[in-house]
Amino acid sequence: MHNGTTLTQFIIEEQRHIAGATGDFTSLLNDVVTACKVISHMVNHGALVGVLGSAETENVQGETQKKLDVLSNEVFIKSNEWAGHLAAMASEEMDEIYPIPTKYPRGKYLLTFDPLDGSSNIDVNVSVGTIFSILRCPGGGEEATERDFLQAGTQQVAAGYALYGPSTMMVLTTGNGVNGFTLDQNIGEFILTHPRMQIPADTREFAINASNMRFWEPPVKRYVQECLDGKEGSRGEDFNMRWIASMVAEVHRILTRGGVFMYPMDSKMQAKGQGGKLRLLYEANPMSFIVEQAGGGSITGTERILELQPESLHQRVPVILGSKNEVERILSYHQQD
Repeated sequence: MHNGTTLTQFIIEEQRHIAGATGDFTSLLNDVVTACKVISHMVNHGALVGVLGSAETENVQGETQKKLDVLSNEVFIKSNEWAGHLAAMASEEMDEIYPIPTKYPRGKYLLTFDPLDGSSNIDVNVSVGTIFSILRCPGGGEEATERDFLQAGTQQVAAGYALYGPSTMMVLTTGNGVNGFTLDQNIGEFILTHPRMQIPADTREFAINASNMRFWEPPVKRYVQECLDGKEGSRGEDFNMRWIASMVAEVHRILTRGGVFMYPMDSKMQAKGQGGKLRLLYEANPMSFIVEQAGGGSITGTERILELQPESLHQRVPVILGSKNEVERILSYHQQD
């Protein structure tokens, strides 16, 4: 018998303090949570139910889609299209927005999501996850357009991620701090296990794909070199390097024990005309909202990610996030450059 607070209880309690709350938002979050439970089940039973491997199709970014990517996307749509809370959805896996079909009632919110982040790791059994963000639909939401989704990250109503690891966790913010919930498989409920998560302001851990070093801009090269120089270098501290290549797992580690995660701009991306690696609407904005709410910082290198004005549905940006003092140091190096 558990005696912890369930995620549903937690959201209802939190919404009680909001004037004019109708229960609409609580129900929407519940549908998102249901989708994540289904995906968790699929991830955990992947090989047994024939959902691993490649689907032989490519998504809008030209990446080969895994079967689980496609299935997770369908789960998210099916869980969230019918209840009347949303005007439309947008997913990293779909070229265009998904307006709620006319046979269902439409609501006042928009949902963006990356249904299975880090899916290249799935076949090697490394943690993957789901990232989502909730926005209000301008104009009440009868006929949502792509433009309605192009809101700065500061406008997010809520953001969260589910981590499908040794245990399944849901980490959530509604702009009032960050809380972590663990799925109790026996009762099928997420239970509050990590209240008021805070990122330590200082850290001696950084995560970056060092194989791209030759393509980085000078401020990032300078920062990483100082970390590598360790005790003998100008920082006088030894640093550890981590790289999982699954953003959900990287951010979760930082939320749990501090650190800084970098997918910076590089000349290789610039040559391809890409503005960065990670998608602003599906990855960078929700994760930046969570990280800032936990006391951390999140920048492109030169500016705060949450203040960016999105220009397109699948826009990419460089991302540097984590422990506040390290992020501010990296920002200052960009400003000096």
